[in-house]
Amino acid sequence: MTAILERRPPGGTADRPPRGTLRSRLRPRRGALPYLLLVPALVLELLVHLIPMVVGVVMSFKQLTQFFIRDWGSAPWTGLGNYRVAVDFHAAIGSALLHSFWVTCAFTVLSVGLSWLLGTAAAVLTQDPFRGRGLLRGVFLVPYALPVYAAVITWAFMFQQDNGLVNHVLHDQLHLTSGRPFWLIGPHSFVALLTVSVWRNWPFAFLCLTAGLQNIPRELYEAAAMDGAGIWQRIRRITLPSLRPVNQVLVLVLFLWTFNDFNTPYVLFGGSAPPAADLVSIHIYQSSFVNWNFGSGSAMSVLLLLFLLLVTAGYLVATRGRDTDG
Repeated sequence: MTAILERRPPGGTADRPPRGTLRSRLRPRRGALPYLLLVPALVLELLVHLIPMVVGVVMSFKQLTQFFIRDWGSAPWTGLGNYRVAVDFHAAIGSALLHSFWVTCAFTVLSVGLSWLLGTAAAVLTQDPFRGRGLLRGVFLVPYALPVYAAVITWAFMFQQDNGLVNHVLHDQLHLTSGRPFWLIGPHSFVALLTVSVWRNWPFAFLCLTAGLQNIPRELYEAAAMDGAGIWQRIRRITLPSLRPVNQVLVLVLFLWTFNDFNTPYVLFGGSAPPAADLVSIHIYQSSFVNWNFGSGSAMSVLLLLFLLLVTAGYLVATRGRDTDG
């Protein structure tokens, strides 16, 4: 009887591993779970941004033209030749790139400044509760919510010379112009591009600044009003200093978006911007995909990346030093 009790059937409980042991081995550790969740994003970032960036840098050192499109690896190695051509401002290519750079700088400064100004004014005016404030805020965010292509194509129709809404209002109704100007060609194209850019970007500034205003205690405004401070003094002494952290990030983001903006001029002018609105992004596109000089276009892209990195680093150092002094 004892021998029978001591015998265990094969595959019994003694041969099985403890419950949960195999599952616990397959289950990732708690500390590794956040890193595993980041793997898909890192893979997409590698495929979408990092690998094309490295390929673009390699292409900038090659004489890659339309003759080597099939096998761009066989394109001759030029070293820094494309960069020398791009920064030779006395030659045609360098002079055109320099002109495009100054146009982009002027466009970026005006667009970011006007977008920030309109966003700040709208955020301050809608800070206090009033009837219909929610509806007005929703209307302000419409340009930001619209798809970029649909919005810019609509503006392109509005800027038409003969039957566009802009000329109809300015010339036919308000009589502010002597004739019907061309908005999509010639010197007026810069104004048209700036108008569309500000119209699209200022709601984002309004959204960020509205969120920042919610963190300012109302007691500060009440105390300032009791001390006799007017609305401009309250904005200058309370609102703007309190919004400094938000403005630091907002201005940097708007600068990078506007300086790199490609969709707006491409859709507005059809891929061939006039000289008055020849932004760097469009200039690089024309050099690469219109003139079929991918090596030169890649070199210009790398120079643009270095410039933006330099400006961003200088801006962060300057703002951090200002915060430290404050």
